[in-house]
Amino acid sequence: MGVNPFEIIKEYLPFFASGTLFTIGFSLAGIVFGTILGLLVCFGKMLSNKWLSLPFVCYIAFFRGTPLFVQILIIHFGVVPAIFHQSNGIASGIIALSLNEAAYIAEVFRAGIQSIDEGQTEAARSLGMDKVQAMRYIILPQAVRRVLPPMGNEFISLIKDSSLLAAIAAPELTYWAQAMGAQYAIVWTPYLTISFIYLILTLGMSFLVNRLERRMATK
Repeated sequence: MGVNPFEIIKEYLPFFASGTLFTIGFSLAGIVFGTILGLLVCFGKMLSNKWLSLPFVCYIAFFRGTPLFVQILIIHFGVVPAIFHQSNGIASGIIALSLNEAAYIAEVFRAGIQSIDEGQTEAARSLGMDKVQAMRYIILPQAVRRVLPPMGNEFISLIKDSSLLAAIAAPELTYWAQAMGAQYAIVWTPYLTISFIYLILTLGMSFLVNRLERRMATK
């Protein structure tokens, strides 16, 4: 007689709850740190001096042109041990997601900034503002409004991409699904369960993003 799948799910509920919190935490950390770094990379790429902008161009090319899974492995087995002298799945996960996300967010912000009419910069300069002031008070606030919806989509993608962290034993949802599958030699129950949880997370975030887009459209 087989094991009741509902009993297994009940047994693993605390682990799935913890894994969900870690999944959300990894995603939030990735989007927050990725946004901070992405803004710096964005401004670096937009420098008029090509030699100064080259490292930022290479950064974006590398992190957008190589698989996130490979980046996670490099950071977990190479970068983090070199810094902390030992591997750490949580630290590796946050660093990998943040560095990867920064490359995409940099391009999102660059497109948002460049979509603002150059005449507004010229008008700001005519009022006595320098380039930094014009960017801070005129261009960036408008660009932020335009990039908020795509940033929401980035967060949705990040929630799903965080499942790759199971490969380095980061205790998120997929890690616990693998643990359940290994313990009971089953496939359907653990992976259908976390699929349902991921679906709730992404649909909830999609709803918020759609609400935000409609709100922005009315302003």
